[in-house]
Amino acid sequence: MGLNLFKLEKLNIKAYEKKERSGFPAKTFEAMFNPSSLKQSYEILWGNKKQQPVNSSGLELEYIGNKPQRLDLDLLLDGTGVDQMGVAALVGSKTVSDRVKDLLDAAFTYNGSIHEPYFLVVEWGSLKFPCRLESVDITYTSFNRDGTPLRAELKVGFISDNEDKRRAKMEDKQSPDLTHGRIVREGDTLPLLTTAVYGSSAYYVDVARFNQLDNFRSLTAGEQILFPPLQSLISGS
Repeated sequence: MGLNLFKLEKLNIKAYEKKERSGFPAKTFEAMFNPSSLKQSYEILWGNKKQQPVNSSGLELEYIGNKPQRLDLDLLLDGTGVDQMGVAALVGSKTVSDRVKDLLDAAFTYNGSIHEPYFLVVEWGSLKFPCRLESVDITYTSFNRDGTPLRAELKVGFISDNEDKRRAKMEDKQSPDLTHGRIVREGDTLPLLTTAVYGSSAYYVDVARFNQLDNFRSLTAGEQILFPPLQSLISGS
């Protein structure tokens, strides 16, 4: 099947009021032109092991954790009336200022109903990136005679923001020092699952409280149970 250049999928930034990011978005920003490049960054945090010898020539590193993944986009907004295919746009299209406002309303502006900016998902082709806006830099490079901006270059930075169940599924770590999940199978009980994770069933009531289980004595096959870091259960946090 040939590629139809007039039907290229546009990058979208979808804004939701709930961290689950389900249902219809409250707002959607559609990129005027797709980015020419997309940068994804990964970073690991390392610290020095304690009680290392003084004047040691090589310090042993200790794993602390992974920083949230970062996504950086360069977006272009153009108000000269020509689209990315070099075709004149229809009369009545949005101005550059309108499009900047649409982006800020979706990703940056404080939402009084949830007391923070929206939960975001950046979607483009196979990319689906749950995130929050970290920064946006806007450079206006062309203006009309009355000072109205005709072109803007945006550098937009996002940090990943997976909600707990999705993050646990992605990590699938075994350490009791990390949050992870288990899918309930036939015959599983909460004490047995708790023993498998923490090495003891002593915390199964705390796990039930963490997952807000109404009847932890009768688990449903296929249900996902989250197990928080053991230290958080011991400290009661």
